[in-house]
Amino acid sequence: MLTIAFVVLHLTATLSLIFLVLMHSGKGGGLSDMFGGSVGQAAAGSTVVEKNLDRITITVAVVFAFTTVILALRLH
Repeated sequence: MLTIAFVVLHLTATLSLIFLVLMHSGKGGGLSDMFGGSVGQAAAGSTVVEKNLDRITITVAVVFAFTTVILALRLH
């Protein structure tokens, strides 16, 4: 039962991580520009939206890494 919960959490983290990485703006801009990511970016360097997106992405990446290790230990 616990393994199923970790698999569901892992799949959720995987899909979320894919979405969040795509939201980041690259050299030519990204999907985050649609939500105001480029407004004032030249003056401020990095907007609040980008900073929050970075924090959320790091958190989801840590959850992804944690569930990967847990699943590897449980299924080995």
